[in-house]
Amino acid sequence: MNVKLNDNVVVIAGQDKGKTGRVVATSPKAGRVTVQGVNLQKRHQKARKANAVSQIIEREGAIDVSNVMVICDKCGKATRVKHAFVETDGKKKKVRVCKCGNVLDKAFKKQSKTAAKPQEEAPKKRTRKRTAKTEEASAQENKD
Repeated sequence: MNVKLNDNVVVIAGQDKGKTGRVVATSPKAGRVTVQGVNLQKRHQKARKANAVSQIIEREGAIDVSNVMVICDKCGKATRVKHAFVETDGKKKKVRVCKCGNVLDKAFKKQSKTAAKPQEEAPKKRTRKRTAKTEEASAQENKD
């Protein structure tokens, strides 16, 4: 599936055509995604307890993944996703790429940013070796 969790997508078919939203849930086996604010369905909930109130709840329903397209963060256009292999640290990783060349995988972006920043190491803790002179000096201080 080319659409992942937290991707911004636009609906390209159906009653909500043209609406955009964030992917809230994915179901790869069924090939469906749930998009925030799209395909709202009403569910009637009956009061089960004495102090509860009956109500109508609106919630997002799942739509087929073929009816959505990923929106690129860089160019802002809906795009068909291309897959490419990028080598990092001697390992090849499969990433999703837009037509403009922007990498769509957020996890890969975070990983590359942390790899680019060289982490400064803390200076090593230095400990002095105890010699006979220092032991005698500390023993005299304890006596006083």
